[in-house]
Amino acid sequence: MILIDHPYVSDFLIETIKNNNFPVVATKASKELITNNSLNWVSETEAVQKFKENPNQLIYSNSENVISWVENNLNFTNLPSKIEVFKNKIKFRELLKDVYPNYFFKGVKYEDLNTININNLKFPFIIKPSIGFFSLGVHKVDEPSEWTEILEKIHKEINHIKGFYPNEVLNTNNFIIEECIEGEEFAIDCYFNTNGEAVILNIMHHIFSSGKDVSDRIYSTSKEIIETNLPIIQPLVNTIGLKTDLKNFPIHIEVRIDKNGTIIPIEVNPMRFGGWCTTGDISWYAYGINSYKYFLEQKKPNWNEILKTKENKIYSLVLLDNNSGIEASNIESFNYEQLQKDFEKPLILRIIDFNKFPVFGFLFTETTKGNEIELTTILSSNLTKYITPKSNNVW
Repeated sequence: MILIDHPYVSDFLIETIKNNNFPVVATKASKELITNNSLNWVSETEAVQKFKENPNQLIYSNSENVISWVENNLNFTNLPSKIEVFKNKIKFRELLKDVYPNYFFKGVKYEDLNTININNLKFPFIIKPSIGFFSLGVHKVDEPSEWTEILEKIHKEINHIKGFYPNEVLNTNNFIIEECIEGEEFAIDCYFNTNGEAVILNIMHHIFSSGKDVSDRIYSTSKEIIETNLPIIQPLVNTIGLKTDLKNFPIHIEVRIDKNGTIIPIEVNPMRFGGWCTTGDISWYAYGINSYKYFLEQKKPNWNEILKTKENKIYSLVLLDNNSGIEASNIESFNYEQLQKDFEKPLILRIIDFNKFPVFGFLFTETTKGNEIELTTILSSNLTKYITPKSNNVW
């Protein structure tokens, strides 16, 4: 069963639903996003009844906006409690406290940020909303002298992003301050099957332009990334599943792995793979893995076979977030044609209305090893080369 909600559903996911006759819940939001009446629509009442008859019903969502629907309609299942553990970063840290006893974290109310004693904190640290999404409101603080400036940025960002997402997805009332985890960052799509076994469907390297960068601009996957990190990541995923007794449950995990191979989770996003149909979709373009079908049909990737033909190729998800410093109201257009010309092999471009969301779109690419310059260039770009301002504005 699939729950669809805003802000976005991809054509690929819709086609997957249609071609496999997967039941999709006919909520108001799903009907707004999908106009195809030939899908296997089930009413909300029927969906709830299916869970009463079988609490282990498989369910996938494209968006965490459905969390309130789950809480309101499926409160007789264990889904709301599982979701809460993962969405609340403070509760998640408490869950793993015995696994990482020396890891520093602290919960702080938003209104108390101005009065917090900065001298009692361990530097460097990361501060972010305890219930968050899309790196919104996330900052790295290297030393006490930076605190005042970063606090001002947080206040400005919070005022800007209020209303973009429901409180269940992004809630800025509480923040978490936690020690900065050194190492490379990775994002993992996986699910736990009916026996509680963890099945990894994709591993992507989250690339940053600098130590201060906390954006989501580029995620890349390749044969090397999968083969090198699968043995390190699998045990942690197994531990998370055991700690929470997960079964029939998809998740998106972000972790850091240091130079010694030590792995520490950053966060876990429940009931879905990467947001905005990103990492779940790119698995198909990169490896021929339909992550949604694999979960709903309880299939496992044969990585040895899949990676045989993937030598010297890098598959990337490029998030075109508006980091230009130019307000959307001052932008006339974005040159998507020029953007694609700057890449060796664009696979698919998804255009987003930048007046509604602080994002121009998403680009999936295939890059030959040795040509990573196209990735490092877009990684540090403020995207102004693609932006045409409105005629009455100068910047």
